[in-house]
Amino acid sequence: MEQKLSNPAPLGLMGFGMTTVLLNIHNAGFFPISVMILSMGIFYGGMAQIIAGILEFRKGNTFGTTAFISYGLFWLSLVFILLAPKLGLVLTSAAFLAWYFFFWGLFRCTMMFSTLKKNAALFVVFLTLAILFWLLAIAHWTTGNTALIFTRIAGWEGIACGLSAIYLAMAEVLNENLGRTVLPIGPF
Repeated sequence: MEQKLSNPAPLGLMGFGMTTVLLNIHNAGFFPISVMILSMGIFYGGMAQIIAGILEFRKGNTFGTTAFISYGLFWLSLVFILLAPKLGLVLTSAAFLAWYFFFWGLFRCTMMFSTLKKNAALFVVFLTLAILFWLLAIAHWTTGNTALIFTRIAGWEGIACGLSAIYLAMAEVLNENLGRTVLPIGPF
């Protein structure tokens, strides 16, 4: 008897999308970093994506496994980096954090090419995510007003990135549940 497994991607995409929007509302300058953003980073951005990645593994989806588990661990590491000063641990420099964002952007850019066999909406999520990471890297490589400007631009771009993931998650849920295309995802 064949076992039908549900699609874990909407869970991972929502964990990514909502957490990304909330953090980037902060980066855009609307609110200070708060326990709400950090808890979303741990539980929905971190743990939910790791769970989605494990479920993608069960389905045999290497791309989904790599994307969700990696980004779930990104969220957990970012929250730790933000909380580390409270534990007496300090980052050596903002430039070092810039390299952190740069390499996450490079990883997402290479993963973006795998989306070319998936759909246009997923491509947009990965493209905007790579751009977001590189804007954050530039913001941490610069100082003063330039850093603030790049952080604000990254915030707005990150909001768009997160919203694109939320759109894709809801498209996958609605299209599957209704058995027809309600929200198009632009298959390649």
